[in-house]
Amino acid sequence: MFRLLGLLGGLSGAMDLGSGAGLDESLKRCVVGARLARAIGATDAEVRDVMYTSLLEHLGCTAVSYESGQLFGDDISVVRLSFLMDPSRPGVAMRTFVPGVAAAAGRSRAATLLTALRTVRDSAGMEATCDVGERAARRLGLGDTVVASLGQMTAMWNGKGWPRHGGSAIPRPLRVAHVAGAAVLFAEHTGIASAAEEVSRRAGTWLDPELAGAFSVGLLDGLEEADALELSLELEPDPVLLVSATQLPDVAATFGDLVDLKSPSLHGHSRAVAGLAGDAATVLGLAEAERVRVAGHLHDLGRAGVSSRIWSKPSALTRSERDQARLHPYFTERVLARVPALEDVARLAGQHHERCDGSGYHRGLRGPDLPLASRVLAAADRYQRDVEGGPRRAPLSAREAASGLASAVRGGALDREAVDAVLHVTGDVARRRSHAVGGLTDRQLEVLRLVTTGLSNRQIGARLGISTRTAEHHVQDVYERIGVRSRAAAALFAMEHGLARPPA
Repeated sequence: MFRLLGLLGGLSGAMDLGSGAGLDESLKRCVVGARLARAIGATDAEVRDVMYTSLLEHLGCTAVSYESGQLFGDDISVVRLSFLMDPSRPGVAMRTFVPGVAAAAGRSRAATLLTALRTVRDSAGMEATCDVGERAARRLGLGDTVVASLGQMTAMWNGKGWPRHGGSAIPRPLRVAHVAGAAVLFAEHTGIASAAEEVSRRAGTWLDPELAGAFSVGLLDGLEEADALELSLELEPDPVLLVSATQLPDVAATFGDLVDLKSPSLHGHSRAVAGLAGDAATVLGLAEAERVRVAGHLHDLGRAGVSSRIWSKPSALTRSERDQARLHPYFTERVLARVPALEDVARLAGQHHERCDGSGYHRGLRGPDLPLASRVLAAADRYQRDVEGGPRRAPLSAREAASGLASAVRGGALDREAVDAVLHVTGDVARRRSHAVGGLTDRQLEVLRLVTTGLSNRQIGARLGISTRTAEHHVQDVYERIGVRSRAAAALFAMEHGLARPPA
């Protein structure tokens, strides 16, 4: 059995990467949220809800990564600076947001300002963030209050966020989490004095004024000296929440799916690699086959820390962009190593781009340094990337992908035994793919796949030979049928049910 808080505390590092935060910022919010909840006399149940809500504040941070990357040229800075700016002071907000995003994206301030002005009143991004956070929280089994809180994460006390209600209509655990989040955000950004000032300034607009008044800088004590994960585990009320070994792959799959939202070309990738690698490891009789499956779900967590502009770029990457992309296995290993129970998974996942001849990355390991489990994961990832294709390469047929793996074996990059096992299970995995779920018709399934790729209603209509209005009707019908409100949540649904892409 695993402590759920410990597991999610480690995995929350991926959300820190995706939101431009420092590692452990989510854990620090969790600690401060628990302390504030205790200070106002919350019950143990409320303290627990505050802790999970604070920890997972950025659970939906990848929901609009693709759209933000397309609009602004960078998604990570958009998330970070959106939280740092004060929406009640638009002039100051623009002076902070525009230069920061422009610098991160390598674009002019004028172009960034124009995009910001065009999108400033659009709440679709906030709704998608909440939609994804709510769905993911439900998959993690976090309870109704936490699910409801994460589903309203962008609500504001004055009713100007999303959803458009404020005051006491916002769940109290979320209101506490908002105060804790603001305090930690600015303590990390500009120091403790700034944290107290910003909490006070935002009282009555973003924050519940009573809860903001209960905040004191003493709640931030020890965060820089102590281990935030250990502090959070000490603060969790009894009985602590546990996860069994059989539930671990489901938790891992949720985070893998969330990171695959970074770009439509990635949808379903982590889940597919987990299936191939786990089954191939089973065929080989590896004792750690289920750990390989978990590593497959989590191997690309580090993608969250790299701009979606890079993952979706249709032209060749520059050397700098290539170097950034090659950091993602390092980020993955760094996040997973935070959880002692995932130490072996961290090592496997961090090696998925290593090659037996030393030509891989991020460490340039060679065959003797790579256990068979790592070689299996590397072969599964290579095969899946080949059949999926991407923005810079066409998908290969199963036969072509198999030929490519065989060539890599002859060249010494991939292990023959691992490749043979992966190719042995590819047919079984393809036959198990879902073709429909929830009563979706073939047309609805087609619409679902098109909308998750980021196409507009007009583009979907052109693809299907129907009017834009009819396409919009089909999209809304699909949303209603599967219980989502946004493209990102529809993509999450599609990944969960094996519908992210047509069977090869």
